[in-house]
Amino acid sequence: MHVQRCAHSNNTILRVTCYMSPARVFAFTLFAMVAFAGNSILCRLALKNTPIDPASFTMIRIVSGAAVLALLVSLRKQQPRFKGNVASSWALFIYAAGFSYAYVNLPAAAGALILFGAVQISMIGYGLWRGERLAPIQWLGVLLAAAGVIGLMLPGLSAPPLLSSILMIAAGVAWGVYSLRGRGAGDPTAVTAGNFLLAIPAAVGCWIIVLQHTHMDAVGVMYALASGVITSGLGYALWYRVLPALAATSAAIVQLSVPAIAAIGAVLFLNEPLGLRLILASVAILGGIVLVILNRRAAA
Repeated sequence: MHVQRCAHSNNTILRVTCYMSPARVFAFTLFAMVAFAGNSILCRLALKNTPIDPASFTMIRIVSGAAVLALLVSLRKQQPRFKGNVASSWALFIYAAGFSYAYVNLPAAAGALILFGAVQISMIGYGLWRGERLAPIQWLGVLLAAAGVIGLMLPGLSAPPLLSSILMIAAGVAWGVYSLRGRGAGDPTAVTAGNFLLAIPAAVGCWIIVLQHTHMDAVGVMYALASGVITSGLGYALWYRVLPALAATSAAIVQLSVPAIAAIGAVLFLNEPLGLRLILASVAILGGIVLVILNRRAAA
């Protein structure tokens, strides 16, 4: 942890975070990664096993996530300030809506892997567009990750549904845009709370447009609330709380665990099989991203 850097910081939250014990850093990081993976499990459980529809799930997730994040910001000693912006809120909404609609038919494990791959590839692509240069081993990583995504989606008995996969890729690109826009935006919890609040009109508007096709039941609503309050709101808040205590490379690498945790959850809670195609695609995508991240850090 960067104790020396934080000792001279004027940011109280940053100083407190950096003096966390290693056990607390580990616990918060583990909770955040399980929460991120849990979004896939909860969404797939709701849309597969209950009558709730994707628009209702998205609306409840965003509204409840906004509520808990706003509460967390309001509980601080200083005057609450929400720092979201409209463009980022639309990226957040597109991610959440694409995520929900993709999981109508997409297995949870494959969905989490496609989402994660699309996020990382889109962010790497943005760096290339901005003039970032990659070493040959990094190019190999990019090609390996892209080949993993393409190989996972190629036609075959074990291929995930194409339309659902495209929706998840769109969700991943939207989350990549959201992440890029959030760099250097200040207090990440306040920014995230503001963006969730600004995304509410889009989520509610989408729900109203398809109102005659919406369905809800108590269990489906419970899953959506859990996704909004626990795995989104609290998950993001804890991740941003612990992030200053992690080196950049460590933070990037630890997120590679999310698709793996989602796959384990899919086996346990959804009885999804871990087919050879998914395993090979996981190795290609995650391995390729590791090559890019580690060599980018070495070059820096």
